[in-house]
This record gives sequence, structure tokens and C-alpha cells, in this order.
Amino acid sequence: MPSTYSQRFRALIKWLALPFLLLFLCRLLYGYLATDTGTRYESNQDFFSNVENLRKNYASEQIVFNNTLQKADIASSQKYEKTATIKSKTSGFEKDEADTRAAARRFNGIIQYEQNLGNKGSRELHLLIGITPVLFDSFYTVIAKIGTIKATEITKVDKTNDYRKLNAKKASLEKTLGSLEELKSRSGQISDYVSLHDKILEIETQLQELGVELGDFNTENEFCTIRFSLYEGAAEKGVGLLPRIKVALEWTIKYYAILMASLLALLGVTFLLLLIADKLNIMKDISKSPGE
Repeated sequence: MPSTYSQRFRALIKWLALPFLLLFLCRLLYGYLATDTGTRYESNQDFFSNVENLRKNYASEQIVFNNTLQKADIASSQKYEKTATIKSKTSGFEKDEADTRAAARRFNGIIQYEQNLGNKGSRELHLLIGITPVLFDSFYTVIAKIGTIKATEITKVDKTNDYRKLNAKKASLEKTLGSLEELKSRSGQISDYVSLHDKILEIETQLQELGVELGDFNTENEFCTIRFSLYEGAAEKGVGLLPRIKVALEWTIKYYAILMASLLALLGVTFLLLLIADKLNIMKDISKSPGE
């Protein structure tokens, strides 16, 4: 006996309920697996990159090349910039701030930049700390235990070519300055002497600025950089089962409604065709053989 329309419709409803259940379970599982992406510190991820004129720290590393022809080791100095960025959140802001400063003193770190923001309950502390290369890893391990770490990153950029270019530019300027100084001993017009004097002053100014840049590469000024950001906030609490179910149910209803709205037109047409076919017994006539 062929099934009636109501039976077919009930079966269709059951099949439509399966996507709802599947969406609900997937969203509930996502709530357990996904991390919290809405914390406050994310709005300040590029804090240091937006601050101009920050101190650049450089360090040296000895690289040894083995020359098989001469059978001798040739040492070469590599200049590099190494930076660690740490973002931490804490409910004990004052204690963790004190621990950070104490750790910097213990490792002979130099606070080269400091910024304090916000009122009590939503304070921020941003420190740029210069640390000697040999103590970098140890200090990083200690500072990464302060508060609840939300993000960390360590970058190392080779600066050897930049250092060599600065030295080459310095040598070129010194050579030019020497040539200009020789011209001062020659006779000429006053206007030529004034122009020559201005040119010498310009070269000397460039050499002074270059000396400042090269000074950052000096052995006594060698540091690695720690960029530490501490954000104040309440201690994070785990989310219970009932709130998760509520969120998952709301999300499922929303997107299931969108899905059903897309299929509503097709479902209406199918319903109408099945109803007409059942009333007119079209399916019965089609199923009859020509000989009957």
C-alpha cells in the first residue's frame, strides 16, 4: 500500500531534524576546543610597532668558517637584532609589575622605554628591556612566567650587511672630508671658501649621525630586546555546561533558520507537487502497465 502524503511529510521532517542536531553538536564541541579570542589585550597587539624612535639593540655572534685550502679557522662577526615580544594578563597587576622590575634588575636589564596606561582595574604596562645576549634566554624564561601568557614571539634578524654598509659609508665620508680639508689650503675666492666650509660642515654632521648609528653596534652597547606588555584583568573562569549549551543552541537556531529559509521555496514546491499527485492519483496511473 503506497504511503500517504502525511507519512512522507513526517519522514521529511525527521530528516530535516538531523542537520539541526549535527549543527548543535558541532557548535558545542567548538565551544570546548576553541580558545577565547575576545580578550582585551588583542586591541593592543601592535603597541610597540606604533611607537616611534624606539631604541634599536644589536648583538654580535662569532661564526667560524673552516677553510680546507688553508686548513685554518677564520672567525667572522655576525651582527643581529633579536627581539622577544610577550603579552601577559594578570589579576594581580601590582605584584606582577614588581616581579617584572625585580627580574630586570636581577639580570642587569635596562628599561629603555616605559608606558603606563589606564585606571585601576584596566591598567596596562609596556616595557622595552635591553638584556645582554648571554642572559637573554634565561631572562625570557623568567619573564614568561609572570601573569597568564597570552602571546609570545621571538624574532632574529641579521644586521651584518647593514653594519658593513654603515662602515663603508663612514669610510667614504671620511675620504671626502679629507679631500675637502686639503682644498682649504689652496688659494681661491671668498665665496669658494664659504661654500667649501658649508660642505665640510655638512659632511661632519653626517659623520656624527653615522657615529650614533654605529655606536649601537659597539660591543659595550650590545643588547637583545624584550618587549613586555602586562594587561590587568579579572581572573578567567571556566565556562559551565549550561552556558555552553545556551550559546550553542542560539547559534544553531540562527544558522539552521538561514539554511531552512534557503530550502523553503524548494520544499513548498515539492509539497505542492506531492499533494496534487496524491489527489489526482497520477502516480497510480503512471504505474499501470499499457496492457491493463
